[in-house]
Amino acid sequence: MKRRLRKKTNMTKTCYIDLLRHGETENSDRFNGSTDNPLTDQGWKQMWASVEKTPMQWQNIVTSPLTRCTQFAQQLSEHLAIPVTQDEGIQEIHFGDWEGCSAKELLQTDADALSRFWTNPLQNPPPHAEHLLDFQKRVLSAWNKINTQFAGMNTLLVTHNGVIRTLLCHIQQHPIERLMEFEVEYAALKRIQMTKNDNKWHATLTSS
Repeated sequence: MKRRLRKKTNMTKTCYIDLLRHGETENSDRFNGSTDNPLTDQGWKQMWASVEKTPMQWQNIVTSPLTRCTQFAQQLSEHLAIPVTQDEGIQEIHFGDWEGCSAKELLQTDADALSRFWTNPLQNPPPHAEHLLDFQKRVLSAWNKINTQFAGMNTLLVTHNGVIRTLLCHIQQHPIERLMEFEVEYAALKRIQMTKNDNKWHATLTSS
C-alpha cells in the first residue's frame, strides 16, 4: 500500500510593530527636526495616555536618540521591564536653515519657499536640509534592520512625525512627496501588523 504524502503547509506567523510619535515639546510651533527640545508636562501626559490605552504586550522598544523620544522610552522600558535600544535611523529629518524657525517667521521672510515646501517637500526642500530621499533611505534602512533584529516580536518604536509618515508611505505604497497627507498628531500610535508567509514578512497598517 502506498503511503500518502501529506502536503506541507506554510505556517503563518503574526506580530506587531507600533509607531508612537512623541508628545508636545517645548517650542513645538517651530521646525524642530534635529533640535533636541524636551517634552512639556502635557507631552509626557499625552504619551502615557497613549500607551496606557493600548492593549499590547511589547517585548522591545526602539527609540530615536532625541530627548523628546528617548526619555519617555527609557521610563517605559523600566516600567515594563523590557529592553530599549536607540537607533539614529529613526531620528527626525534635519530642516537645515529652517531649524528652530516657526512657520510664522518663515511667512515673513520666505513665504514662497515655505508654500512650495508644503506642496511638494521632495522637490522643494529647505536650504541645507537633509533631502527627503536621503531621509527616506535612512528610515527604511532602519526599518529593515529592526524587522530583522526583532523578527516575530511585538515592538514599539518611539519616534517622530516625519519618520512615521515615511513608513506609512512605504507600507501603503504612497508617493513620498505626498507624505504630508498623513495626519500624525502628538502621541499618535499607528499599529503595523507584520505577517510572515512563504518566509517573507508583509506589513499592513491596522490602525490609523
